[in-house]
Amino acid sequence: METENSEELIKLGGNIELSGFSEFKDLNNVVMNKIISNNVKKCEDVSENFESLHLRLKSIHGDNGKVELHAKAIDNGAIYTSEIVDRNLYFALDTVLKKIKAEIEHKNSKH
Repeated sequence: METENSEELIKLGGNIELSGFSEFKDLNNVVMNKIISNNVKKCEDVSENFESLHLRLKSIHGDNGKVELHAKAIDNGAIYTSEIVDRNLYFALDTVLKKIKAEIEHKNSKH
């Protein structure tokens, strides 16, 4: 399965999709999967009906190894987005997912 940008789509579980990650061959998938799964669990704990998460990664060429990471989560029909640019992918993953969790938590605390 491919996205419109011909990026390989990787599925983790039933509701998590990653695109752009296949070009980063030197990633430690165990660490990456642990960061994602721990943060998704936290999002599910504060959400009403966590439906899906899509993470899109791309390298910023010519910018000292920085990566751009976009996250989009859907909870009970509401869309939450976050993005970050950083040199450390693991830090970027953790940060972008914590931002999503905070947004979901904030919205659901208003109910």
